[in-house]
Amino acid sequence: MLLSIPTLMLVATFIFALMGVLTLHAWRHGVRECTLGYLGLMLLLAALGAILLSLRGMGLDFIALVLGNIVLLLSAAFNWTAMRVFGGRPAHVPGIVAGALLWIAWSTTPGFFDELTQRVMLYSLMVGGYSALTVFELWRNRKRMEVSYLPALLLTLMHTSFYGVRAFYDPGISLEHAISGAGTTATFFAFMLFESMLYAIGIAYVTLAMVRERTELKLKAAAFSDPLTGIGNRRAFLAHGAQLLADCTRRGEPVALLLCDLDHFKRLNDNYGHQTGDQALIAFSRVTSQCIRRGDVFGRIGGEEFACLLANTDESEALRVAQRICSHFHALPLLEPGLLSVSIGIVGSSGGHDLARLLSMADSALYRAKDEGRNRVELYGEGGLMPQ
Repeated sequence: MLLSIPTLMLVATFIFALMGVLTLHAWRHGVRECTLGYLGLMLLLAALGAILLSLRGMGLDFIALVLGNIVLLLSAAFNWTAMRVFGGRPAHVPGIVAGALLWIAWSTTPGFFDELTQRVMLYSLMVGGYSALTVFELWRNRKRMEVSYLPALLLTLMHTSFYGVRAFYDPGISLEHAISGAGTTATFFAFMLFESMLYAIGIAYVTLAMVRERTELKLKAAAFSDPLTGIGNRRAFLAHGAQLLADCTRRGEPVALLLCDLDHFKRLNDNYGHQTGDQALIAFSRVTSQCIRRGDVFGRIGGEEFACLLANTDESEALRVAQRICSHFHALPLLEPGLLSVSIGIVGSSGGHDLARLLSMADSALYRAKDEGRNRVELYGEGGLMPQ
């Protein structure tokens, strides 16, 4: 072997400890994601377990074989917990301590210290079991996580496979024989240390990458979301609306733009307070979201101004959607029925117009709806319609 067992154990311990400290630092001073906290504990416990196992043969076998393996089993449990929490599920305390409690129970049986092969098999099966649970959590929550989970899944799957093989292939070796480097079992022991180091580095890196990716997605979603109503803001509407318009133009489908403005909104705020005004904005967002399709683009583009871009929709269908929005909003029992109303300007297009031009045309129709008495729908270039 190019590296001795003591060298590998020393390097592994320092790598576990270093990765654990760096992961906890990232958790404490960067993204406050509980996953990083659990992963940092997992790595530090792995370092502590490696130190305790190195005490074998020094008259401290109880500490090495019992306490050391308990710490390592808790480390494997925290690895599972980290991915479980990242997937949006709570930590499962009974599952975390189950492996350690089983090891404690077995250590009290006669012959525990003499059954090396059985100890290796049971320990490997439990570590492999925790690793398999980690794979299961990654796979089950892959859609909810909304990040690139595949590297973590493959890395943990290989880690699971290694311990599955070890449970039935490795008969075990004492630390003294492992240090002497005699036989294939010593080589397997060295490979186990090397695999553990690779897994620790790899899982720490890919987990941090997943956490950062999800944080960036949240920040991006916040930048494109109106904090009051939860729908898209002006930036989101312009970006998604331009894409929808381009797609419909490419397919030769008509589009329709609805520009909506709540009537007498300033008076509503002045007479009933801004909290009531906020409730009106939220209510309108909900009513409109229920009246349009999932593929349409809807956003709050100003204080009390909203816009809807309807895909594959002609003017007659857009009129029906606008009337439905107008009438449903007017019927809401906020304060008193009939207090709320909205004016809507509509423009249709079969291609050849950009979004800014459509907004300008719809704005003209909206102003005409305001001039004609509000609480009405106005089609660009034609007469308006009252809600039915």
